[in-house]
Amino acid sequence: MLADSRVSSARHKNFSGVVVWLEPLDSTKSNLPASRARHAQMAQKDKHFVPHVLAIPAGTAVDFPNYDPIFHNAFSSYSGQIFDVSLYPPGTSRTVVFKRPGIVRVFCNIHPNMSAVIAVLDTPWFAVSRVTGDWEIRGVPPGDYQLHTFHERATEETLNKLERRVKVPGAAPLVLPAISISEAGYIPAPHKNKYGKDYPPVIDDQPAYRARP
Repeated sequence: MLADSRVSSARHKNFSGVVVWLEPLDSTKSNLPASRARHAQMAQKDKHFVPHVLAIPAGTAVDFPNYDPIFHNAFSSYSGQIFDVSLYPPGTSRTVVFKRPGIVRVFCNIHPNMSAVIAVLDTPWFAVSRVTGDWEIRGVPPGDYQLHTFHERATEETLNKLERRVKVPGAAPLVLPAISISEAGYIPAPHKNKYGKDYPPVIDDQPAYRARP
């Protein structure tokens, strides 16, 4: 299955970060492949989570390697899955297994500007759009599916209206019309640290947060 996707008000012509997935309907659920253990990675580099948006099937173990010369503390206190890997030094990694479907918003307890999204999905058929906005899902068995999308700057109402039923044919790839996702109505809300408090000022040369010489 092949398709195009565009975000109508994305800044700087960057249309990446749209998660698209197919949920098999009753007549197609028998096509679901057997689940198996999977691994994925969301690195911390240059005070960013890389990738910023990660889509995974439920049951996936995600590694959080720290490639910066300072300490990090990835956590999430939002719906989806609550976790806290605690403070850990450069050159090390922590792993979290995401067991149930949901949207997990990830932050760093030290650096308030660090954020990311992990979409945990109950299906093996998904994709994340590239900078150009295009995406593709391969290996989808013929059948009926519900198409879902997620974008972190779109409201729930907007995303619900984009849902549609899709019939995947058995031979030639299916090309869908472009999907336009509006960011109108999105109001960014400042998040708290893992203790539910405001972040203190960040001091980069604070010894507790740097690698030892």
